[in-house]
Amino acid sequence: MGEMITFEQATAIVLGSARYLGDERVPLSACLGRVLAADARADLDLPPFDKSAMDGFACRRADLPGPLVVVATVAAGATPTAALAPRQCARIMTGAPIPRGADCVVKFEDAEVLPDGTVRSGVAARSDNICRQGEDARRGGTVLPRGTRIGPQHVAVLATVGCAQVPVARRPRVAILATGDELVPVDARPAPGQIRNSNGPQLEAQALAAGVLPAVYGPVRDDREDLTRALRQAAAEHDVVLLSGGVSEGDFDLVPQAMQDVGLVIRFDRVAVKPGRPTTFAVGPDVWCFGLPGNPVSTFLQFEFLVKPLLRRLMGCDREPPVVTARLAGPVSRRHADRESWLPVMLTDAGDAQPLEYHGSGHINALWRADGIIAVPAGTKSLAKGALVRVRPLSATH
Repeated sequence: MGEMITFEQATAIVLGSARYLGDERVPLSACLGRVLAADARADLDLPPFDKSAMDGFACRRADLPGPLVVVATVAAGATPTAALAPRQCARIMTGAPIPRGADCVVKFEDAEVLPDGTVRSGVAARSDNICRQGEDARRGGTVLPRGTRIGPQHVAVLATVGCAQVPVARRPRVAILATGDELVPVDARPAPGQIRNSNGPQLEAQALAAGVLPAVYGPVRDDREDLTRALRQAAAEHDVVLLSGGVSEGDFDLVPQAMQDVGLVIRFDRVAVKPGRPTTFAVGPDVWCFGLPGNPVSTFLQFEFLVKPLLRRLMGCDREPPVVTARLAGPVSRRHADRESWLPVMLTDAGDAQPLEYHGSGHINALWRADGIIAVPAGTKSLAKGALVRVRPLSATH
Protein backbone atom coordinates (compact mmCIF):
# COMPACT_ATOMS: atom_id res chain seq x y z
CA MET A 1 0.00 0.00 0.00
CA GLY A 2 1.21 3.50 -0.81
CA GLU A 3 1.19 6.59 1.34
CA MET A 4 -2.22 7.97 2.28
CA ILE A 5 -2.73 11.39 0.68
CA THR A 6 -5.24 14.20 1.18
CA PHE A 7 -8.25 14.55 -1.05
CA GLU A 8 -6.81 17.79 -2.43
CA GLN A 9 -3.63 15.93 -3.41
CA ALA A 10 -5.68 13.16 -5.01
CA THR A 11 -7.66 15.70 -7.03
CA ALA A 12 -4.46 17.38 -8.24
CA ILE A 13 -3.03 14.03 -9.36
CA VAL A 14 -6.20 13.00 -11.20
CA LEU A 15 -6.73 16.32 -12.97
CA GLY A 16 -3.04 16.71 -13.70
CA SER A 17 -3.14 13.46 -15.69
CA ALA A 18 -6.00 14.58 -17.94
CA ARG A 19 -5.76 15.56 -21.57
CA TYR A 20 -8.38 16.69 -24.07
CA LEU A 21 -9.79 13.80 -26.09
CA GLY A 22 -10.64 15.74 -29.26
CA ASP A 23 -13.85 16.93 -30.83
CA GLU A 24 -16.47 16.26 -33.50
CA ARG A 25 -19.46 17.99 -35.07
CA VAL A 26 -23.06 17.01 -34.40
CA PRO A 27 -26.40 18.44 -35.58
CA LEU A 28 -27.96 21.11 -33.40
CA SER A 29 -30.71 18.63 -32.49
CA ALA A 30 -28.12 16.25 -31.00
CA CYS A 31 -25.96 18.66 -29.00
CA LEU A 32 -27.93 18.80 -25.73
CA GLY A 33 -25.73 17.80 -22.80
CA ARG A 34 -22.53 17.93 -24.86
CA VAL A 35 -19.58 20.24 -24.20
CA LEU A 36 -18.94 23.01 -26.72
CA ALA A 37 -15.53 22.49 -28.35
CA ALA A 38 -15.06 25.99 -29.78
CA ASP A 39 -16.33 29.47 -29.09
CA ALA A 40 -19.70 30.10 -30.74
CA ARG A 41 -19.68 33.50 -32.47
CA ALA A 42 -22.45 35.70 -33.80
CA ASP A 43 -22.63 35.74 -37.61
CA LEU A 44 -24.56 39.04 -37.50
CA ASP A 45 -25.53 41.68 -34.97
CA LEU A 46 -28.07 40.58 -32.37
CA PRO A 47 -30.67 41.97 -32.73
CA PRO A 48 -29.87 42.48 -36.44
CA PHE A 49 -31.95 45.70 -36.52
CA ASP A 50 -33.65 48.09 -34.10
CA LYS A 51 -36.88 46.31 -33.13
CA SER A 52 -39.89 46.96 -30.96
CA ALA A 53 -39.83 45.43 -27.50
CA MET A 54 -43.64 45.31 -27.35
CA ASP A 55 -46.93 45.90 -29.17
CA GLY A 56 -47.68 49.60 -29.41
CA PHE A 57 -47.22 52.74 -31.49
CA ALA A 58 -43.83 53.73 -32.92
CA CYS A 59 -43.43 57.48 -32.82
CA ARG A 60 -41.19 60.47 -32.12
CA ARG A 61 -40.81 61.34 -28.44
CA ALA A 62 -40.87 65.04 -29.34
CA ASP A 63 -44.44 64.62 -30.66
CA LEU A 64 -45.87 63.19 -27.44
CA PRO A 65 -48.47 63.26 -26.02
CA GLY A 66 -50.00 63.80 -29.47
CA PRO A 67 -52.46 63.54 -31.05
CA LEU A 68 -50.64 61.46 -33.70
CA VAL A 69 -51.87 60.25 -37.06
CA VAL A 70 -51.51 56.51 -37.67
CA VAL A 71 -49.93 56.12 -41.11
CA ALA A 72 -48.86 52.45 -41.17
CA THR A 73 -48.95 49.08 -39.44
CA VAL A 74 -45.67 47.21 -39.06
CA ALA A 75 -45.85 43.47 -38.32
CA ALA A 76 -42.98 41.25 -37.23
CA GLY A 77 -41.15 40.17 -40.38
CA ALA A 78 -42.25 43.25 -42.34
CA THR A 79 -39.94 46.01 -43.55
CA PRO A 80 -41.13 49.63 -43.06
CA THR A 81 -40.81 51.53 -46.33
CA ALA A 82 -41.45 55.13 -45.31
CA ALA A 83 -40.02 57.34 -42.59
CA LEU A 84 -42.36 58.91 -40.05
CA ALA A 85 -42.99 62.62 -40.45
CA PRO A 86 -43.67 64.87 -37.45
CA ARG A 87 -46.93 64.03 -35.60
CA GLN A 88 -47.17 60.65 -37.32
CA CYS A 89 -46.98 57.16 -35.77
CA ALA A 90 -47.21 53.54 -36.83
CA ARG A 91 -48.92 50.60 -35.16
CA ILE A 92 -46.11 48.14 -34.45
CA MET A 93 -45.90 44.58 -33.15
CA THR A 94 -43.32 43.02 -30.86
CA GLY A 95 -40.15 42.19 -32.80
CA ALA A 96 -41.01 44.36 -35.80
CA PRO A 97 -38.38 46.76 -37.22
CA ILE A 98 -38.61 50.36 -36.02
CA PRO A 99 -39.62 52.76 -38.85
CA ARG A 100 -37.13 55.48 -39.73
CA GLY A 101 -37.81 58.66 -37.82
CA ALA A 102 -39.25 56.90 -34.75
CA ASP A 103 -37.29 56.95 -31.50
CA CYS A 104 -39.69 55.29 -29.05
CA VAL A 105 -42.66 52.92 -28.78
CA VAL A 106 -45.73 53.70 -26.66
CA LYS A 107 -47.47 50.61 -25.33
CA PHE A 108 -51.03 50.05 -26.51
CA GLU A 109 -52.26 50.17 -22.92
CA ASP A 110 -50.61 53.60 -22.44
CA ALA A 111 -52.27 55.06 -25.55
CA GLU A 112 -55.81 56.25 -26.34
CA VAL A 113 -57.35 56.02 -29.79
CA LEU A 114 -59.53 59.11 -30.27
CA PRO A 115 -62.84 59.13 -32.20
CA ASP A 116 -61.15 60.65 -35.24
CA GLY A 117 -58.66 57.78 -35.39
CA THR A 118 -55.69 59.71 -34.05
CA VAL A 119 -53.70 58.46 -31.08
CA ARG A 120 -52.82 60.25 -27.86
CA SER A 121 -50.41 58.93 -25.19
CA GLY A 122 -51.94 58.93 -21.73
CA VAL A 123 -48.53 58.91 -19.98
CA ALA A 124 -45.07 60.13 -20.84
CA ALA A 125 -42.93 57.41 -22.40
CA ARG A 126 -40.78 56.07 -19.56
CA SER A 127 -38.61 53.95 -21.86
CA ASP A 128 -37.76 53.80 -25.54
CA ASN A 129 -39.12 50.23 -25.60
CA ILE A 130 -36.71 49.56 -28.44
CA CYS A 131 -34.20 46.69 -28.62
CA ARG A 132 -31.22 48.30 -30.30
CA GLN A 133 -29.25 46.62 -33.09
CA GLY A 134 -26.26 44.76 -31.65
CA GLU A 135 -27.13 45.35 -27.98
CA ASP A 136 -27.10 41.60 -27.25
CA ALA A 137 -24.05 40.74 -29.36
CA ARG A 138 -21.97 42.21 -32.15
CA ARG A 139 -21.14 40.32 -35.32
CA GLY A 140 -18.06 38.19 -34.69
CA GLY A 141 -18.43 38.40 -30.92
CA THR A 142 -18.44 35.31 -28.70
CA VAL A 143 -21.94 34.30 -27.57
CA LEU A 144 -20.96 31.01 -25.88
CA PRO A 145 -17.43 30.13 -24.76
CA ARG A 146 -15.65 26.86 -25.41
CA GLY A 147 -16.21 24.43 -22.53
CA THR A 148 -19.90 25.28 -22.05
CA ARG A 149 -22.07 22.30 -21.11
CA ILE A 150 -24.94 22.76 -23.54
CA GLY A 151 -28.40 23.11 -22.02
CA PRO A 152 -31.71 24.10 -23.64
CA GLN A 153 -30.92 27.82 -23.26
CA HIS A 154 -27.60 27.31 -25.04
CA VAL A 155 -29.36 25.47 -27.89
CA ALA A 156 -31.47 28.61 -28.43
CA VAL A 157 -28.35 30.78 -28.60
CA LEU A 158 -26.69 28.41 -31.08
CA ALA A 159 -29.80 28.45 -33.26
CA THR A 160 -29.87 32.24 -33.16
CA VAL A 161 -26.38 32.49 -34.62
CA GLY A 162 -27.03 29.86 -37.29
CA CYS A 163 -24.93 27.06 -35.77
CA ALA A 164 -26.59 24.07 -37.45
CA GLN A 165 -23.54 21.82 -36.98
CA VAL A 166 -22.15 22.20 -33.47
CA PRO A 167 -18.49 21.50 -32.58
CA VAL A 168 -18.52 19.41 -29.41
CA ALA A 169 -15.95 17.52 -27.36
CA ARG A 170 -15.73 13.79 -27.84
CA ARG A 171 -17.45 12.06 -24.95
CA PRO A 172 -15.25 9.73 -22.89
CA ARG A 173 -16.15 6.06 -23.17
CA VAL A 174 -16.55 4.75 -19.63
CA ALA A 175 -16.47 1.09 -18.62
CA ILE A 176 -18.13 0.07 -15.35
CA LEU A 177 -17.14 -3.13 -13.57
CA ALA A 178 -18.68 -4.08 -10.22
CA THR A 179 -16.65 -6.78 -8.48
CA GLY A 180 -17.50 -9.33 -5.80
CA ASP A 181 -18.77 -12.88 -5.39
CA GLU A 182 -21.55 -11.53 -3.17
CA LEU A 183 -23.25 -9.57 -5.96
CA VAL A 184 -26.44 -10.77 -7.64
CA PRO A 185 -28.52 -9.06 -10.38
CA VAL A 186 -31.07 -6.43 -9.43
CA ASP A 187 -33.99 -8.71 -10.32
CA ALA A 188 -32.69 -11.61 -8.18
CA ARG A 189 -33.53 -12.24 -4.53
CA PRO A 190 -30.26 -12.34 -2.55
CA ALA A 191 -29.42 -15.51 -0.67
CA PRO A 192 -27.79 -15.27 2.77
CA GLY A 193 -24.47 -13.43 2.41
CA GLN A 194 -25.42 -11.88 -0.94
CA ILE A 195 -26.48 -8.35 -1.97
CA ARG A 196 -27.93 -6.86 -5.12
CA ASN A 197 -25.53 -5.07 -7.44
CA SER A 198 -26.46 -1.42 -6.84
CA ASN A 199 -23.08 0.10 -7.71
CA GLY A 200 -23.28 -0.88 -11.37
CA PRO A 201 -26.62 0.84 -12.06
CA GLN A 202 -25.64 3.77 -9.83
CA LEU A 203 -22.39 4.43 -11.67
CA GLU A 204 -24.11 4.01 -15.03
CA ALA A 205 -26.69 6.62 -14.03
CA GLN A 206 -24.00 8.99 -12.76
CA ALA A 207 -22.03 8.61 -15.98
CA LEU A 208 -25.11 9.30 -18.11
CA ALA A 209 -25.91 12.38 -16.01
CA ALA A 210 -22.33 13.56 -16.55
CA GLY A 211 -22.86 13.42 -20.31
CA VAL A 212 -20.54 10.50 -21.14
CA LEU A 213 -20.99 7.05 -22.71
CA PRO A 214 -21.10 4.21 -20.14
CA ALA A 215 -20.88 0.49 -20.76
CA VAL A 216 -21.62 -1.91 -17.90
CA TYR A 217 -19.60 -5.11 -17.50
CA GLY A 218 -19.89 -7.84 -14.92
CA PRO A 219 -20.35 -8.28 -12.10
CA VAL A 220 -16.86 -9.78 -12.05
CA ARG A 221 -16.04 -12.58 -9.59
CA ASP A 222 -13.33 -12.27 -6.95
CA ASP A 223 -10.86 -14.17 -9.10
CA ARG A 224 -7.58 -12.59 -10.16
CA GLU A 225 -7.58 -14.11 -13.66
CA ASP A 226 -11.22 -13.22 -14.35
CA LEU A 227 -10.75 -9.70 -13.04
CA THR A 228 -7.55 -9.17 -15.01
CA ARG A 229 -9.19 -10.44 -18.20
CA ALA A 230 -12.21 -8.15 -17.77
CA LEU A 231 -10.06 -5.15 -16.90
CA ARG A 232 -7.75 -5.69 -19.88
CA GLN A 233 -10.74 -5.77 -22.26
CA ALA A 234 -12.37 -2.74 -20.66
CA ALA A 235 -9.13 -0.72 -20.76
CA ALA A 236 -8.59 -1.58 -24.42
CA GLU A 237 -12.08 -0.43 -25.43
CA HIS A 238 -12.64 2.61 -23.22
CA ASP A 239 -11.05 5.84 -22.06
CA VAL A 240 -12.02 5.51 -18.39
CA VAL A 241 -12.58 2.36 -16.35
CA LEU A 242 -14.48 2.37 -13.06
CA LEU A 243 -14.23 -0.66 -10.78
CA SER A 244 -16.21 -0.82 -7.56
CA GLY A 245 -15.14 -3.10 -4.72
CA GLY A 246 -11.97 -5.07 -4.26
CA VAL A 247 -9.70 -2.18 -3.30
CA SER A 248 -9.25 -2.66 0.46
CA GLU A 249 -6.72 -4.94 2.14
CA GLY A 250 -8.70 -8.16 2.43
CA ASP A 251 -7.81 -11.53 0.95
CA PHE A 252 -10.17 -10.99 -2.00
CA ASP A 253 -9.43 -7.34 -2.71
CA LEU A 254 -7.72 -7.96 -6.04
CA VAL A 255 -8.23 -4.72 -8.00
CA PRO A 256 -4.77 -3.17 -7.38
CA GLN A 257 -3.12 -6.44 -8.45
CA ALA A 258 -5.23 -6.61 -11.60
CA MET A 259 -4.33 -3.00 -12.44
CA GLN A 260 -0.66 -3.86 -12.28
CA ASP A 261 -1.20 -7.11 -14.22
CA VAL A 262 -2.55 -5.15 -17.22
CA GLY A 263 0.30 -2.64 -17.12
CA LEU A 264 -1.39 0.29 -15.39
CA VAL A 265 0.64 2.54 -13.09
CA ILE A 266 -0.98 3.13 -9.70
CA ARG A 267 -0.74 6.83 -8.73
CA PHE A 268 -2.37 6.49 -5.31
CA ASP A 269 -4.33 3.88 -3.38
CA ARG A 270 -5.40 5.59 -0.16
CA VAL A 271 -7.09 8.95 0.40
CA ALA A 272 -7.54 10.56 3.83
CA VAL A 273 -11.29 11.01 3.54
CA LYS A 274 -14.30 9.21 4.99
CA PRO A 275 -15.99 7.58 3.17
CA GLY A 276 -13.61 6.54 0.42
CA ARG A 277 -10.20 5.85 1.96
CA PRO A 278 -9.23 2.87 -0.28
CA THR A 279 -9.93 4.77 -3.53
CA THR A 280 -7.27 3.76 -6.06
CA PHE A 281 -6.25 5.60 -9.22
CA ALA A 282 -4.10 4.19 -12.02
CA VAL A 283 -3.22 5.31 -15.53
CA GLY A 284 -2.06 3.78 -18.79
CA PRO A 285 -1.00 5.37 -22.07
CA ASP A 286 -4.62 5.87 -23.17
CA VAL A 287 -6.75 5.02 -20.15
CA TRP A 288 -7.64 6.33 -16.71
CA CYS A 289 -8.72 3.74 -14.15
CA PHE A 290 -10.40 4.15 -10.76
CA GLY A 291 -10.76 1.47 -8.13
CA LEU A 292 -13.70 2.71 -6.07
CA PRO A 293 -14.74 1.31 -2.67
CA GLY A 294 -17.56 -1.19 -2.68
CA ASN A 295 -19.79 0.62 -0.20
CA PRO A 296 -22.37 2.56 -2.22
CA VAL A 297 -22.02 5.97 -0.54
CA SER A 298 -18.25 5.82 -1.03
CA THR A 299 -18.71 4.89 -4.67
CA PHE A 300 -21.27 7.63 -5.25
CA LEU A 301 -19.29 10.43 -3.63
CA GLN A 302 -15.92 9.50 -5.10
CA PHE A 303 -17.54 9.57 -8.54
CA GLU A 304 -19.13 12.97 -7.89
CA PHE A 305 -16.05 14.67 -6.48
CA LEU A 306 -13.13 12.84 -8.13
CA VAL A 307 -14.25 10.99 -11.26
CA LYS A 308 -16.66 13.61 -12.61
CA PRO A 309 -14.07 16.43 -12.56
CA LEU A 310 -11.77 14.18 -14.62
CA LEU A 311 -14.54 13.47 -17.14
CA ARG A 312 -15.18 17.20 -17.47
CA ARG A 313 -11.47 17.88 -17.95
CA LEU A 314 -11.26 15.20 -20.69
CA MET A 315 -14.02 17.14 -22.50
CA GLY A 316 -12.33 20.51 -22.07
CA CYS A 317 -14.76 21.71 -19.41
CA ASP A 318 -13.18 23.08 -16.24
CA ARG A 319 -16.22 24.70 -14.67
CA GLU A 320 -16.99 23.31 -11.23
CA PRO A 321 -20.45 23.66 -9.67
CA PRO A 322 -20.60 26.50 -7.14
CA VAL A 323 -20.08 25.72 -3.46
CA VAL A 324 -22.73 27.21 -1.14
CA THR A 325 -21.90 28.67 2.26
CA ALA A 326 -24.59 27.95 4.87
CA ARG A 327 -25.11 27.76 8.61
CA LEU A 328 -25.62 24.39 10.27
CA ALA A 329 -29.22 23.90 11.34
CA GLY A 330 -28.07 21.36 13.92
CA PRO A 331 -24.81 20.11 15.47
CA VAL A 332 -22.69 17.29 14.07
CA SER A 333 -20.21 15.10 15.91
CA ARG A 334 -18.11 12.01 15.30
CA ARG A 335 -16.00 9.62 17.33
CA HIS A 336 -12.85 9.63 15.20
CA ALA A 337 -11.23 12.66 13.59
CA ASP A 338 -8.20 11.15 11.87
CA ARG A 339 -9.62 11.84 8.41
CA GLU A 340 -11.78 14.43 6.73
CA SER A 341 -15.41 13.29 6.89
CA TRP A 342 -18.12 13.92 4.31
CA LEU A 343 -21.65 14.19 5.68
CA PRO A 344 -24.93 14.64 3.77
CA VAL A 345 -27.09 17.72 4.41
CA MET A 346 -30.37 19.11 3.16
CA LEU A 347 -30.80 22.84 2.54
CA THR A 348 -33.78 24.28 4.41
CA ASP A 349 -36.12 26.96 3.10
CA ALA A 350 -34.08 29.43 5.14
CA GLY A 351 -30.89 28.35 3.39
CA ASP A 352 -29.41 26.51 6.37
CA ALA A 353 -27.69 23.11 6.12
CA GLN A 354 -29.66 20.48 7.99
CA PRO A 355 -27.56 17.36 8.78
CA LEU A 356 -29.30 14.15 7.73
CA GLU A 357 -29.39 10.86 9.57
CA TYR A 358 -26.37 8.96 8.30
CA HIS A 359 -25.11 5.54 9.38
CA GLY A 360 -21.96 5.33 7.31
CA SER A 361 -20.73 4.39 3.86
CA GLY A 362 -23.30 1.64 3.34
CA HIS A 363 -26.25 3.93 4.01
CA ILE A 364 -27.14 4.93 0.44
CA ASN A 365 -30.69 5.79 1.56
CA ALA A 366 -29.22 8.81 3.34
CA LEU A 367 -28.48 10.48 0.01
CA TRP A 368 -31.92 10.59 -1.58
CA ARG A 369 -32.86 13.76 0.33
CA ALA A 370 -29.37 15.27 0.31
CA ASP A 371 -28.80 18.55 -1.50
CA GLY A 372 -25.09 18.44 -0.82
CA ILE A 373 -22.16 17.31 1.28
CA ILE A 374 -20.26 19.13 4.00
CA ALA A 375 -16.68 18.30 4.97
CA VAL A 376 -15.65 18.01 8.62
CA PRO A 377 -11.88 18.62 8.62
CA ALA A 378 -9.41 16.12 10.00
CA GLY A 379 -8.81 16.83 13.68
CA THR A 380 -12.32 18.25 14.21
CA LYS A 381 -14.71 16.04 16.17
CA SER A 382 -17.74 18.33 16.22
CA LEU A 383 -19.35 21.38 14.66
CA ALA A 384 -21.86 23.46 16.59
CA LYS A 385 -25.29 24.53 15.41
CA GLY A 386 -24.90 27.83 13.55
CA ALA A 387 -21.37 27.09 12.36
CA LEU A 388 -20.62 28.23 8.83
CA VAL A 389 -20.03 25.30 6.46
CA ARG A 390 -19.37 24.90 2.74
CA VAL A 391 -21.91 22.73 0.95
CA ARG A 392 -20.77 20.90 -2.18
CA PRO A 393 -23.87 20.32 -4.31
CA LEU A 394 -25.15 16.93 -5.38
CA SER A 395 -27.01 17.46 -8.63
CA ALA A 396 -27.39 15.52 -11.85
CA THR A 397 -27.19 18.79 -13.77
CA HIS A 398 -23.60 19.62 -12.74
